[in-house]
Amino acid sequence: MLFVSRQFAAASKRAFSTSSYQNAAKVAVLGAAGGIGQPLSLLLKANPTISHLSLYDLFNTPGVAADLSHINTPAKVTGHLPDNDGLKHALTDADIVVIPAGVPRKPGMSRDDLFNTNAGIVRDLATACAQYCPKAHILVIANPVNSTVPIVAEVFKKFNVFDPRRVFGVTTLDVVRASRFVSENQDSSPLDTKITVVGGHSGVTIIPVFSQTPGLQLNESDLKALTHRVQFGGDEVVKAKNGGGSATLSMAYAGARFTNSLLDATVNGVKGITEPTYVKSDVLAKDGVEYFSTQVELGPHGVEKINGLGELTAYEQELLQAAIPELKKNIQKGFDFVHKE
Repeated sequence: MLFVSRQFAAASKRAFSTSSYQNAAKVAVLGAAGGIGQPLSLLLKANPTISHLSLYDLFNTPGVAADLSHINTPAKVTGHLPDNDGLKHALTDADIVVIPAGVPRKPGMSRDDLFNTNAGIVRDLATACAQYCPKAHILVIANPVNSTVPIVAEVFKKFNVFDPRRVFGVTTLDVVRASRFVSENQDSSPLDTKITVVGGHSGVTIIPVFSQTPGLQLNESDLKALTHRVQFGGDEVVKAKNGGGSATLSMAYAGARFTNSLLDATVNGVKGITEPTYVKSDVLAKDGVEYFSTQVELGPHGVEKINGLGELTAYEQELLQAAIPELKKNIQKGFDFVHKE
């Protein structure tokens, strides 16, 4: 197996060296037969910390599970459909639930169009999680993450099981893209190029903080071009696929990286793991922003420590001020979707 980043490889190496059948976890993937779900499930099957990989979707999950079950790593793989309480069986006793379920964005599709479809899917899956695995760590990939994470949180609050340490929006793809794009610009190794990205997970809410990478110097033209490319990298993929989908493989990679890191922190007891993630945060509480992505230290219960923004340049402050009203609107949209009913 080839791992194409040191961060991902490090998480995988830790899993292989520290896992045992005593350190075993059940991971459920909801939307496992889709464009993100299948490669994500493949990557997770490689992690021997996972004793049970439980796959759920509206179609084809028994086939995906049968295929993955032939791989000689410890995880048992089961595939579940809606019939016969399939979602209940998929979720019961899960330690981590990863939710890539939903429709991909297509050319010409607005964020509102995407929200109107995916919000209901996420709400229903969150309801099932609150009922069948209320203490699981919930990893939300389904877009728009800025709104779907608040939807999960508000559903969990209705069931009195919300723990802000255990609900995550997976924004890892933004730092993966930033690392790749900057390394191309600088003719450097993407394995050694670490870029901080904060904010949300769409458009102008994505804030690359290039100034915090030691030794990186960008002229004004490159700075603006790279910022725009990180913010709208998803559009690049949608256009290139010509209506055939959105970023699935890179998102699966990013989702697996975050899941592996969380498994190391929560199951294998590895200390000092930090990953970017969109969580309930006080970083911008003074601005009325309840959810925000920064580097988060992961621990036995999920969120251990939320890091702040650090020092920002004037340009980065401008990006932050542009992101705040959009984030507030996105978050409120998630709240309203749950409570209007």
